Amino acid sequence: VQLVESGGGLVQPGGSLRLSCAASGFTFNAYGMSWYRQVTGKERELVAAISRGGGTINYADSVKGRFTISRDNAKNTVYLQMNTLKPEDTAVYSCSVMPFGRRYWGQGTQVTVSS
Repeated sequence: VQLVESGGGLVQPGGSLRLSCAASGFTFNAYGMSWYRQVTGKERELVAAISRGGGTINYADSVKGRFTISRDNAKNTVYLQMNTLKPEDTAVYSCSVMPFGRRYWGQGTQVTVSS
């Protein structure tokens, strides 16, 4: 299983970023996908999750109305569109999946929201 995130960077408050996670090594359309974030010294936080077909989506209260998770099963890719970013959104964002009885993580991409 390989998960490769991209799209992070430095953005000003109020700005937008779109994260991508390219997946391989498992049947992508058979599993739900999730985005997590972690700040150094704090616990990892579930940001958003999407079911295998995209019909069920959940968000953390802190990002509802600002972030949108989506997936393209033809491209084996899951996305996280982040709008109206706030300094408290600064973190390393990772995608995750749980095939074969264990959870897998990507290497993460840094998102920094600062003026």
